[in-house]
Amino acid sequence: MSLYETLRHFADSYGLIAMMAVFLVLCLWPFRPGAKRHNRAAAHSIFKDDSDGE
Repeated sequence: MSLYETLRHFADSYGLIAMMAVFLVLCLWPFRPGAKRHNRAAAHSIFKDDSDGE
C-alpha cells in the first residue's frame, strides 16, 4: 500500500470524523454554561466607546 492510499484512507474515515467533531465543538462552544457573560460583553462591545451621537 502506498503512502497516498494510506493518507487517503485516513482522510476518508478518521479525518472526516475529526473534522465533524471539531465542527460540532465550535458550533456548540457559545452555548456552554459559562459563556453567557462573554457573549453579552461581545454583543455590547460595539457600544463601549460611543459618544452619544457626537
